This record gives sequence, C-alpha cells and structure tokens, in this order.
Amino acid sequence: MADDLDRVESALRAAAVTDDDFLTEVASHLIPAGGKRLRPAFVIAAALAERADGGDDDAVTEEMIRGGVAVELVHLGSLYHDDVMDDAETRRGIEAVNHRWGNLKAILAGDFLLAKASELAASLGTEVAELLAATIGRLCEGQVRELQLIYDTSRNEDQYLEAIGGKTAELYATSCRIGALVANSPRQVVDQLTAFGHAYGMAFQIVDDILDLVATDEQLGKPSGNDLREGVYTLPVIRMLADGDDVARLLGQPLDDATRDAARAEVVAGKHIATSVATANKYVDRSLAALKGMHATPAITGMRAAASNLLSSLTA
Repeated sequence: MADDLDRVESALRAAAVTDDDFLTEVASHLIPAGGKRLRPAFVIAAALAERADGGDDDAVTEEMIRGGVAVELVHLGSLYHDDVMDDAETRRGIEAVNHRWGNLKAILAGDFLLAKASELAASLGTEVAELLAATIGRLCEGQVRELQLIYDTSRNEDQYLEAIGGKTAELYATSCRIGALVANSPRQVVDQLTAFGHAYGMAFQIVDDILDLVATDEQLGKPSGNDLREGVYTLPVIRMLADGDDVARLLGQPLDDATRDAARAEVVAGKHIATSVATANKYVDRSLAALKGMHATPAITGMRAAASNLLSSLTA
C-alpha cells in the first residue's frame, strides 16, 4: 500500500500542473502539506478486496490510481472552499490558500481541482463519472445544510447527521465504490464496500468533530475549537443544548477567543464527549458489519483495522 500511495502522490502532483505557473502553484499548495490520503487508500483497498494475495506490483492498475487521485482531488477542492467559508488562516500546519492569495483565487483553484477530478473520473467510464458528479453535488448539499444552521442553537441530531452524511460520508462511500467498480467486482461486493465507506465516513466525521473540541492546535494543524467560533454546533454541543445546559448562554453568536475557550472547556467537561464517542463507535460497528461474509483478504483485513482503530486518535 505504501508504494501504491506513492504512485497516487506522484499522480496527484501531476494532476495539479497546468500551463499557467501561478494556477499550478495555488492548486498544488496543499499537496506537499500531506494528509492521510485515506480516500485513495480505500479506492485501492476496495479494488483489491477479493484478491487473496493482496495483489502484486502490477495488480494496482493505472485505473485504480486514477480513481484514487480523483477522489483526493475532490477532497482537496472541498478544503479550498471550506477555508474560504471559514476565513481560515491555516490548514495542515501551513498558510491556507485563501489567506495567502485571497478568496477569489482560492475558489477558482478549488473549482479547478474539482474539474480535474471529473476529468479523471470520465476516463474510468460513465458509471464512475456519474457517481463522482453526484457525489460532488451531495457534498455541496451537505455543506449547505450546515451553513443554513450556523449559530442556530436549535440544531438537532438528525440535521447534524444528515449534513455529515453528505459532506463527509458520501465521499468515503464513493471512494470504496469506485475501487470496486474499477475492479469489476460483483454488485453485492460493490454495495457492501459502499456501505462500509459510508459508515466509516460517519464515524470519521464525528471523531473529527470531537477532536476539534479536545485536541490542541498542533495536533489538528489548525486552530482548535474553530467549530464553536464559527457557529457550527456538532454532536457533543447539540446534545448539551438539548439537555438545557447553561453553555447555551455563550452560543448563538460569533465568539471571541476567550468566550470560545470558555465554551469549549464546558463542553469538554460535560458528559457528551463520551456519548458522542459511543455514537461514533456505533458507526464503526456498522462499517464492520457491512463487510460481514467477505473473505479476510489483506485488503479487507486492512479496512477492518482502519475502522477498528478510528477512535484511537481520541486517546493518542
């Protein structure tokens, strides 16, 4: 997998190169900053899911690599747009694109990355192209649902889960589905791997939202407590508000750093970090259940391990 992800990395850098040196610089800005590349990893793992030997050097085809690059480009493009909406200053420990070059250039570079993703998907066939296009649409829908409820202290769990299902889980589901489709897997296997990806993505986002409350700036590579400051109330906060907790007095409006830190401390000290971890674990269980009956090939074993270890970041 490490060698395969090196191939993804090289192809990812190549995909961001254009005839315009400035656009290349802006579109490539976040790539050297790294990232776990989980979505391309799931494309490759899903494509190899039925191979008992895990595949040899030639088993991971160029089509699989292109699928991995396509989903990562969608992810990167969405980060550019997210940082504009959040007026972010840093991302992955470096200066955010919008902060360095301005919102307009960040938006256009994000659009360029989404266009390149669509171009790569089109090279993999009609079904993959339609799938990725629909996924980009659902990412936008999920983000809009979240934006409609900024600073809304009445936001409920159903609204939260619907939003993260669109903005995060759909791309994980699509990553697994693309891998399975490129490998010409049976439809039942395609659907099982898609269900795994969606459940994993739900758990991933809940964990990510918890980390925004409990981790340090250095651990996150961006300011912690940013969701509270921006009025994006995630699962632990939603549950505290539903309980009638006094933290409500601090919310419902933009926060300065001191108020954000006070609100964050109250949420961390409450009981709903733990209940939210339990909810994330339920989605982990769903992801593992989706793989029930599949042979323990190296790829499936790796996917199960990725899900089982997802919550370990909360205790790191």
